[in-house]
Amino acid sequence: MQAATVLTTNNYDDWERHSVCSKEVDILTQIYKQSVNMAIWQRQLSSSVVADVESLLETTSSLNISAFIDAQNISMSIREALKLYNTGDAFIASTTELVDMFCTLFELEEVGFRLRILDAPMCPRFHVDHVPCRLVTTFAGNGTQWLEHNKVSRDKLGHGSKGLEDAVSGLFAQQTDIQSMGTGHVALLKGETWMDNELAGVVHRSPAYEPNQKRLLLTLDFVN
Repeated sequence: MQAATVLTTNNYDDWERHSVCSKEVDILTQIYKQSVNMAIWQRQLSSSVVADVESLLETTSSLNISAFIDAQNISMSIREALKLYNTGDAFIASTTELVDMFCTLFELEEVGFRLRILDAPMCPRFHVDHVPCRLVTTFAGNGTQWLEHNKVSRDKLGHGSKGLEDAVSGLFAQQTDIQSMGTGHVALLKGETWMDNELAGVVHRSPAYEPNQKRLLLTLDFVN
């Protein structure tokens, strides 16, 4: 991957953690910058992938697959994990590409792969992940929501929410501070256990529930 133009909506000092996004896949390499805690590739899904996803959602009511994918046999490992489901070649190729990029970028021999169909918010409250870095993409439905680092009052996370259902009271200043990924977009989110990133993991949540909408969510993780 070569360096890509960094597109942001604000001007940031070098030390201040922030998100970056671009329509070029190389933006994902920016995750290694200390000032970047989220990198988003604004990927557009091909018509063949969309067709495969629609077919999967039409024929599958429930899907929650967790697997360890070998970096040396990615496509075969994914096909084995999904052998009971109606997944087309274009979808398999797309997920294979993402796993290969994740393994290459972080020099991993194995990744944790999870693919789920969701008809309700999985993580409706804003939270951080206690992982080094996680790849998140939504093949169907609304994308993950997040808050920029400088918009968050972190003492309001978790127990600091005092049990409020939406867990947003005092967490951020305005509703317009909430940002959303688009369908197909691919994000790398730094967690709390990335080196020197304690108290700086990306604050994010599942999108609001929409009746009759299914989400197809893929996440990739480091294997401990």
